[in-house]
Amino acid sequence: MNGRGQDAFACRNMIEFFAMWDEPSVWLRFILAALATWRVSHLLANEDGPADLVARLRARVGNSPIGGMMDCFGCLTLWVAIPMAFFVSREIFGLVLSWLALSGAALLVERAKSEPLIVERSADPERGEAKDGMLWSETVSVQRNADDADQTEH
Repeated sequence: MNGRGQDAFACRNMIEFFAMWDEPSVWLRFILAALATWRVSHLLANEDGPADLVARLRARVGNSPIGGMMDCFGCLTLWVAIPMAFFVSREIFGLVLSWLALSGAALLVERAKSEPLIVERSADPERGEAKDGMLWSETVSVQRNADDADQTEH
């Protein structure tokens, strides 16, 4: 193929790729692949797995490069997203974009989830509840600690 033919072929592939994203099924495939990328990566990085299979795998690979990769959620998303990208696209340009986008989407899902917030009521001395020592109600304690810090500096 001469230079003009290759340029026309590349241009046609890019046009077909962007036209493909107008199809609703591509978006559905992308969303499914992104969620699957997050799920598999989360399983490998943060969970023991069914019957502790992932924990045993993690123990077996130990401190090897594969073991290090299993400790890094971001690294895992890059590897897990590779096969998932084939579910989204078949074009080379689409595969590369889908691969990176799926990894990024999995990272966004991971960062969007948060640990549950536990709010506990503080002790009320008027009700006879013991103080836990975390909060000072007297300014003398604060002043005493400030004086101690001044003496250690001199």
